[in-house]
Amino acid sequence: MVAMVSLPCAPAFGQSSAALTPAFDAARGISQLNAMIVARRGEILEAEAFRGPTLESPVNVKSVSKALISALTGIAIQRGELSGVNELVAPLLSRSVPRRADKRVRNITVGHMLSMRSGLQEVSGAAYGEWAGTTHWIYEALSKPMVADPGTEMLYSTASYHILGAVLSAAAGQDLHTLARERLGDPMGVHLPPWTQDPQGNYLGGNDMRVSPLGMIRFGETYRRGGDWDGKRIVTRDWIEQSWKVRTHSVETSHGYGYGWFLWQAGGHHVIYARGYGGQMIYIVPDLDLTVAITSNPGLPATLDGHLGVLNRLFAEKIVPAVEALA
Repeated sequence: MVAMVSLPCAPAFGQSSAALTPAFDAARGISQLNAMIVARRGEILEAEAFRGPTLESPVNVKSVSKALISALTGIAIQRGELSGVNELVAPLLSRSVPRRADKRVRNITVGHMLSMRSGLQEVSGAAYGEWAGTTHWIYEALSKPMVADPGTEMLYSTASYHILGAVLSAAAGQDLHTLARERLGDPMGVHLPPWTQDPQGNYLGGNDMRVSPLGMIRFGETYRRGGDWDGKRIVTRDWIEQSWKVRTHSVETSHGYGYGWFLWQAGGHHVIYARGYGGQMIYIVPDLDLTVAITSNPGLPATLDGHLGVLNRLFAEKIVPAVEALA
């Protein structure tokens, strides 16, 4: 177990390390869990890659990508490329909007996409593979029946974030990978290699981005600190507050959902987290100045009664109490 010097401050030893030993011992015994980093007040207290890639190696963070796409959306609004969350997405999609699409498609806003309330049929789980096998992902998603009015119920769908990624690209006149690299990766010193593209060459929005565990910590810490990294403004504090406001609730967990982030109460603390298939996690607890990054085997599922539940209990029952006990 090694305290990694990855943040612009000294690593912590002694009391912090000892307090977290039970949590890291437990994590080491979870075969699906690959790596874990715990940071507090800008210091990495403990970090370990138990198996699989190193802490510095970019890994598939699956739907944690949605939190990064949300950040890019806030940046686009700040730069004036988008007018705000109420901007309609259809005008920026050009010929990708099918003529036969439900008329309500033209009422979908950027905010609806961010909060998973587009009203479009869900594209996740088993439906994801079928959708990804089509020849035009955006056209296909917009062709599906609307199952709710925009702005109403939560319908978790990677297709919504893929469409949002295409909107960001169109608004900025650059591909999504370039936007992610120049606006997030480079300023934070995080390597973001290219990832999956659709048949039209659009980088997949909301899935398959590759970020190292140390990069996940930097991203989480940037949000915990109010949008700054090492003296550079990445996103505005106002955008973080908007992103962390409950706008709907997950049917699966009953946890709140904002703009790419889930919201939860654990041990009396307000917890914000990004979650990816297989158990890729960024947890943030503002009142404890705590950020945790966890990566897991991306090829195995993580359900509430399976690996996801194990990770949430590890976090709530071992990591949070250990950090509470620190001075």
